[in-house]
Amino acid sequence: MDLVAACRALVAVSARGSFTLGAAEAGVPQPVASRRIAALEDLLGARLLDRSTRAVVPTTFGRDVLPGARRLVEVADALLRQAGSARTRPLGLALPRTCAQETLVRLVAEARELDLTLQLHHREPDERAQLVLTRDVRVAVVAVPADGATWRVPLGVASGGPAPSDVLHLDTLRAGRWEEDEPVRRVWLQPEDDVPHVRDRVIALGNAVGLQPAQVAVADSVVTAAAQVLTSRDLLLCSAQQARELHLPWARLGGGGLHRGYRLSGGDHEDVSRVAALLGSGIAACLGAVGGETAAPRADRAAGSRASGAGAPRASGSPATGDGGGDR
Repeated sequence: MDLVAACRALVAVSARGSFTLGAAEAGVPQPVASRRIAALEDLLGARLLDRSTRAVVPTTFGRDVLPGARRLVEVADALLRQAGSARTRPLGLALPRTCAQETLVRLVAEARELDLTLQLHHREPDERAQLVLTRDVRVAVVAVPADGATWRVPLGVASGGPAPSDVLHLDTLRAGRWEEDEPVRRVWLQPEDDVPHVRDRVIALGNAVGLQPAQVAVADSVVTAAAQVLTSRDLLLCSAQQARELHLPWARLGGGGLHRGYRLSGGDHEDVSRVAALLGSGIAACLGAVGGETAAPRADRAAGSRASGAGAPRASGSPATGDGGGDR
């Protein structure tokens, strides 16, 4: 027997003084309400309603039972309301600042069609990992080495002028490869790539071809880095998607296989699995992961987010000025 449903029928019929009107208030047919109250009477061992009069009224036993029945119904209704609120509560999702607006709009729309309300938080890599650890978001896309990533985003370089070719080799930036009065050309990294598995790889590639240490620099925002590139012969390390959004020519970086790596992290495995299953392809589009660069979705618990490189030291050459990234 459904005890809550039986109590709901009892409360409604007692209030209306009629099985017909009470059943309608309880949202069930009259025979169903009658059977539920009869089953409740069998359970409690006494009659609850006096059916011998024109109006249905509680018996003495029924009057004693009614307050408890009302409380049970009220608690059940409160539980249902809380469950409804929990289902519709926005899910906080931390994403890189590098995601294109169009892809974010499509991600939120896709989630809504799946009855999932997203609350997006755009943060740098170390901030996203921290938001998961403090439970300020339920799920985050954290930066990890590409070989352990769910999604891999190929990186290249964008320039303010025409791209010299489809592939740019760092040794072409070496001092002495152009006029002596020309300033040294730099490769600018944005905060999203200021993580060991990207930054240290670029520095190592530069050292291998004889670049000066100052030729690999970290900007305080993508806006600062892109502005520097537009006003010089410098280059911006970025994805092809970012270059298109900035309307900059883009070339693959010679030396091969430089990628951003990402996977999901969260305090609740169910949240992580749900987001991965429902929105994995949408997140891949936001990140700029393409074709074979997207691995099968896998979930990561919050402890794994420490692998994102939070707190890693910056490379030398960071500019002292900038606008702070605009959407911080």
